[in-house]
This record gives sequence, C-alpha cells and structure tokens, in this order.
Amino acid sequence: MEQITIKEIKAKLIDQIALSLGEEPSDIQSHMLMHELGMDSLGLVELFVFIEKEFNIKLMKSGISQEDIMKIDSLAESINKAIKK
Repeated sequence: MEQITIKEIKAKLIDQIALSLGEEPSDIQSHMLMHELGMDSLGLVELFVFIEKEFNIKLMKSGISQEDIMKIDSLAESINKAIKK
C-alpha cells in the first residue's frame, strides 16, 4: 500500500462513519467518542469490515485496542501504526 497520512486515514474513517450514520462528513468530529456520534454495535462492525478492506489489515492481529476504537483520532493513529508494521 502506498504511503498514507493520518489525515487521509481520518478522512476515510469520517466518510465511512458519516455514510453509516446518514450524516454529512462535516458533522463528524474526530475527537468525539463513537457512541456520542451515534455509532451502535452494527455500525462498528461495518466500520471494522471497512477498515480491514480499505487498509488491508487484520484487526485481530493489528494490536488495535478497544480504547483505540473509542475515537476517530486514536483509531486513525492506531491504523497508521498497523499499516507500517
């Protein structure tokens, strides 16, 4: 995979979450908790499938923790680290 920045990772995550929630990407704040954004368990599963396909990583083997998944900011940083492994 070509080099991707954390900013680009965040943008992809925000676009996917906005699509899942039926919101505009501009309404999604990356520092908010996922549940504050309105993400439910099904939305998170959809997001995990997207992450695995889009970034070509296996979440179970990536080292991404439950805490990392709580916010887009921390999730983007963790994906960035997993991509570089």
